[in-house]
Amino acid sequence: MERLSIQGVPMTDSKNVPGKIEISPTALTTIAHAAIERTYGVVGLAAKNVVDGIANALTRESHKGVNVHIDDDGVVLDVYVILEYGTNLKSVSDSVITSVRYSIESTTGIDVKQINVHVQGLRVSTNE
Repeated sequence: MERLSIQGVPMTDSKNVPGKIEISPTALTTIAHAAIERTYGVVGLAAKNVVDGIANALTRESHKGVNVHIDDDGVVLDVYVILEYGTNLKSVSDSVITSVRYSIESTTGIDVKQINVHVQGLRVSTNE
């Protein structure tokens, strides 16, 4: 599994201890997943395609809907969401981007280069 290494990112105000911090893509996915679920207008995350959907169902993968790509400059995320019908899709998508970027950068100190939001569907809520 590919891991992102961060050197020189102080985690506390105490003296800087030499070493290396490794953050797995799974950890970044968990942070992004939590940020997405807290965003107004998002009703769920979706699989990227049918094959991923079947694989997630069989393995009970809890991090469906978020793909993390790591390169030398930072992190690129693809998020696949289902939004509430009647909300402004652009506004909700912008909120997802802002929330995920803030959560990852403030938690890890890693630069998020790009976040791509893929709206996979809309859901109508019933008010009963």
